[in-house]
Amino acid sequence: MNERMTQRVNALVKLGETLRDDPTLPDIMSRAASMNPWFTEEFTKFAVAGIIDKMLTRTKLNEWLSRYELTADAPDTRTVGIIMAGNLPLVGFHDFLCAYVAGCGIKAKLSGKDDILFPYVYAKLLEIDPALREYSSVIEMLEGFDAVIATGSNNTNRYFEYYFRDYPKILRRNRSSVAILSGSETDEELSGLADDVFMYFGFGCRNVSKLYVPEDYDITILFPHFEKYKWLHNHTKYMNNYDYNRTLLLMNRTEHLANEIVMIEENQSISSPVSVLYFERYENVKTLQEKLKEKEDSIQCIVAGNVIENELDRLNVVKFGQTQSPELWDYADNVDTLDFLFSLKSLH
Repeated sequence: MNERMTQRVNALVKLGETLRDDPTLPDIMSRAASMNPWFTEEFTKFAVAGIIDKMLTRTKLNEWLSRYELTADAPDTRTVGIIMAGNLPLVGFHDFLCAYVAGCGIKAKLSGKDDILFPYVYAKLLEIDPALREYSSVIEMLEGFDAVIATGSNNTNRYFEYYFRDYPKILRRNRSSVAILSGSETDEELSGLADDVFMYFGFGCRNVSKLYVPEDYDITILFPHFEKYKWLHNHTKYMNNYDYNRTLLLMNRTEHLANEIVMIEENQSISSPVSVLYFERYENVKTLQEKLKEKEDSIQCIVAGNVIENELDRLNVVKFGQTQSPELWDYADNVDTLDFLFSLKSLH
């Protein structure tokens, strides 16, 4: 690791320590929640804690960077434009961190849904590493860049594909995650599944929106484990979605199960609406694996326990309860962001 990269790692470690002890952070999170009611205090605390513990410790950063052949910064470092999503608190931070570590110039365009938390974190890093101000900025209009990382909906992605057609790029669109149940899951695993489903109200690409269950599986055994999120019943925006989707299911006479916070519907689709969880029955894991491979472009994570994981071949599996705790090397869409950014330095 060269001297400048070592300095950046030291700055990130210091950032983690600063965020952990900053008495102003609760006020920042409160402001973010007032601007975007989906950013509840509980979920924002979880997101910030995940960044501190998983991305901003020396152990994690060194383990991550040890996977790469690191050389001195090239003199023709490129500028990357980062278009951040706003579905989760600080969801764009990992892309920024990758660009910072790689030594790229950075132009970050924020989502209007998450325009309080990132500027706060960015300002803290500027205090630690003032040189960052010379090659990074938060901008309204993206221009003057050499490459781009953009995250958006499927519709937005079509615009990205056209507009950035001549640039090196990473473009991300809608994805969802699935869980495969065997029927032998422990109470702890099913409690973890509740986190995978309901954390961040299900808005994340790593949230489980579809279950695959054995043909004789009793889906109602999940409801007691979902009770830990019964507080969602008091969240106005979430319940507006629940009432709307429940009305559609009832009007269309669609068979489903429901409690106070979620409807469970048998459906072939992978991505379900907020407050709805799809499920599908499978005959055997081998056949299911082939089906999942056909849909891999729409799947972010596959959640399963050891029983299922041992039967799956060449599919990356996440343990129950871990979808919203990704490591630095758990790249979105399985595209290595840091490797992409390092490669930009060799372009002419």
